Order: sequence, then structure tokens, then C-alpha cells
Amino acid sequence: MRILIAYATRHGSTRGIAERVAAVLAEAGFDVALHEVRDIQSLDRYDAFVIGSAAYLGGWLAEATTFVREHREDLAGQPVWLFSSGPIGCEPVDAKGRDQLVAARPKEFAEFARDLEPRDERVFFGAWDPDAPPAGLAEGFMARFVRFLPAAKEAMPTGDFRDWPAIEAWARGIAAALQQPPVGAASSRA
Repeated sequence: MRILIAYATRHGSTRGIAERVAAVLAEAGFDVALHEVRDIQSLDRYDAFVIGSAAYLGGWLAEATTFVREHREDLAGQPVWLFSSGPIGCEPVDAKGRDQLVAARPKEFAEFARDLEPRDERVFFGAWDPDAPPAGLAEGFMARFVRFLPAAKEAMPTGDFRDWPAIEAWARGIAAALQQPPVGAASSRA
């Protein structure tokens, strides 16, 4: 079985998650291809899909959303898993008492759940390095804002908050699901 791990990243945090998922699936014996969404032309050679994107301001990066929408017909009815990275920090619950991973669910997931019926969707904590070059005007403005206001620094914790054991466990769950016979498949008995 050939699995496509497709991702969109701005600074590399999401790529790191995609790489870890790909490594776990490869260790489980699957043939895995790892590509940025912008480099994928066709889905013909793949039997299952794991698609992820960084999320900013409540939504996936535009190239990831466009990729899924453009390939919606090819993905529908296939084994698909979705993931997102985005929230930063160590606290599972925000100041308003909301689960950060639930609150950070990208707005596109509702559409994708309806159209693709993914096997699972997951939000993972991401990473943030204030010294990384900004990607775009809005990010440049935010980087300057955070540098000069102490309260903003507290609101935007610096570091790598990705939960590698949770990411690996999720990937092992994907492997286990793909190793199961399809629903309705006849079992062979000797």
C-alpha cells in the first residue's frame, strides 16, 4: 500500500510532524511518499492519504485548502486522515477554560469532514521561533509587536511544543487501521 503524506508549512513545524508520521508508517512496512502540497500533481499512485497544514487565524494555509478542494473527487471515498499544527504553549486549556486543541480546529475541517469523511482529524501543538524570518506582512507586523511588548511575549510563548509521543501514537493508529481488512471483506479460513 502506498501512502501519500502531503503537507503545507510556513516555517517547518508542520513538515516535522509530517516527517514523523511518514517515519512511523514506513517503520510499519508501508510505502510512503512525503511531499509539500504545492509539489503534487496527481493522486493516482496512492492508496491512502495523510494531509496536514499549519493553521493561522483559525484556518489552514491557502495552498493546503486549495489542494484538498482541487482533489476532492479523488480523495472522497479513500482512506484520508487530516492534521493541523498551530497552537503554541504548554497549557492544554486556555485562559477561557477551552481545550486549546479543540479551539484550534481549522474552520476547513467541517467542510472536509462533510466532503471527504476522513478517518480521523487531529490538531497538534506547533512551534514558534520569534527570530525566524517572517513569512508575509502580517507575520512581520506580529513579530515586531511581540518583540516590543512584554505582555505579547507572554501571549506568544517561544519554543517547540509539538507532542512527539502523541504524534507517533496517532501515526501508529493510522498504520493499525490500514492493516485491518476492509469492512465487508471475506475472511479466509483454512
